[in-house]
Amino acid sequence: MNNRSIDRTPARQNAGIVIPTIGDASPFHASRSEETLGLVEALGISNGFLVELRVREPNAGRLFGGGQLELIGEQINAQDVTILVVDCALSPIQQRNLERVLNVKIVDRTGLILEIFGVRARSAEGRLQVEMARQLYERSRLVRTWTHLERQRGGQGFLAGPGESQLEADRRMLDRRIARLKADLENVRRTRRLQRTGRKRRGKPIIALVGYTNAGKSTLFNRLTSASVLAADMPFATLDPTARDIELPSGQEVTFIDTVGFITDLPTHLIESFRATIEEAIEADLLLHVRDISHEDSERQADDVEEILSQLEAKTKIDRPPIIEVWNKSDLLSDSVLEVIKSNATKDNDVTVISSLNGDGIEALLTRIQSKAFASRRMFQLRLAPQHGKARAWLHENCEVDSEEYDDRGASLISVQLNEIELAKFVHNHPDIDPDDVILNSSRII
Repeated sequence: MNNRSIDRTPARQNAGIVIPTIGDASPFHASRSEETLGLVEALGISNGFLVELRVREPNAGRLFGGGQLELIGEQINAQDVTILVVDCALSPIQQRNLERVLNVKIVDRTGLILEIFGVRARSAEGRLQVEMARQLYERSRLVRTWTHLERQRGGQGFLAGPGESQLEADRRMLDRRIARLKADLENVRRTRRLQRTGRKRRGKPIIALVGYTNAGKSTLFNRLTSASVLAADMPFATLDPTARDIELPSGQEVTFIDTVGFITDLPTHLIESFRATIEEAIEADLLLHVRDISHEDSERQADDVEEILSQLEAKTKIDRPPIIEVWNKSDLLSDSVLEVIKSNATKDNDVTVISSLNGDGIEALLTRIQSKAFASRRMFQLRLAPQHGKARAWLHENCEVDSEEYDDRGASLISVQLNEIELAKFVHNHPDIDPDDVILNSSRII
């Protein structure tokens, strides 16, 4: 058997990029052009041209007006372009019509990001998640364009309707694939839940790194854990979450998890397909929101991360854990700007300025993590009545139970270590329990 790895990187091609501003929306910041150009280059595709166009009245069939299509066509011919990237979400009809008019392959923003994920995915789990997202995207692209391929009439007699069309056959084939992938991804989610349960049983706070793509999460993860996760100056260098335990300066241990990066207009197909992976963040005890503070559009990137986290909260019905903002890449700032940034950060207890590249600010970050992750850890003594069996099971599954015994009425007397986060989760997950009734006493242990 040939064991040579397969190069899944697309052959070298020449792309054109069109960045449309639709209607009365404000034009994208210049960083959007740089970001899209970076996404194209991440696929190993050279850039032939990049134009920004104002589309005041979008054409339902082609998005662009006639004059704009002429301009784009001239650029395509002049630069020998074979792929046109339209940096927005195109409808299937628009994509098909643009390919007919311009005679090149058309890729919208969703398709572009999917292509990058397809190239970056290395693990079996990552490839499975990407394939699921791709199939969902392809199904949304099916449009009624193959009526000439309808079979001869089905059934008997002249009143019988047409047989199955190619469109219907393709849709049915995709539905079967999607059903299989959903079952496989549910197994992935089940495995991830078991892994999270195992980590919780060990009593170590779980800290997830989240942030915009290329904000430096993997570099910080490697700095904190001495790991060797791929950290590169490219979008979506990390797709598969990696977990590592470390010992804080206090001697207590925590688990860090590196996660996939977010981006503006992250396709909903990807959010759904990577839900098993992204849930690692929303179910952590603490989030480190890593921001590239040197980026000119850092605030907008932070807003996009906030939006995706809010979507996850709504989907999972799980309250978001506390957040520490990590303002990274301080080494790229001038001394005067860095002084202002640090001055602003000192006004917020949940902000730390660092450079994951040279290590500046890492000690202060670890101190803040120690304070947040182990805030007010106490030993609680609880009395749970026999009907509170689910609450008892939750404590054993998610917390560090030191001892348990039963009184003569069958009530369980449990000594368990809880911090503020764990106590809040316990109360939230068991609304039928009044903490004042079950908590006998508590004492600070840290």
